[in-house]
Amino acid sequence: MTTTGETFWSVVMDLPIDRNTSVPVVRSRVHEALRELDEDHCYDVLLVVTELVSNVLDHTAGDGRLRILLNRIGCQVVVEVDDCSAQQPVYGRSRLGGNRGRGMVMIDNITHAWGARPLAQGGKTVYALVWSAEGETRPA
Repeated sequence: MTTTGETFWSVVMDLPIDRNTSVPVVRSRVHEALRELDEDHCYDVLLVVTELVSNVLDHTAGDGRLRILLNRIGCQVVVEVDDCSAQQPVYGRSRLGGNRGRGMVMIDNITHAWGARPLAQGGKTVYALVWSAEGETRPA
């Protein structure tokens, strides 16, 4: 997703993901950046962030990038995660064992939309759109 001065979208976070990335630290930073969201909406965003960042760390050999975009009109949040793998997200299965593989199912259930698109330099961006049930942010 591209942001311009003519849209309502703003990038509120842009972080590298590497082998030393701590998911709890990322969650804390995202929570702070989105402190104006209502609690339930922020919780849903944090679940998506946890799953997509964990997927980069668990399923790819390289680094990645996390971006959080916010549209205050309708309180929409897009979580985007780039990685170096061309392999698409797998819905409901994991190569890491039978107790894994439900992350994309969870994302499908709590987001308005999700998907993946290829990156020109190789790899992909996995994205998810999370809308607030109330459709608005708290006053800053």
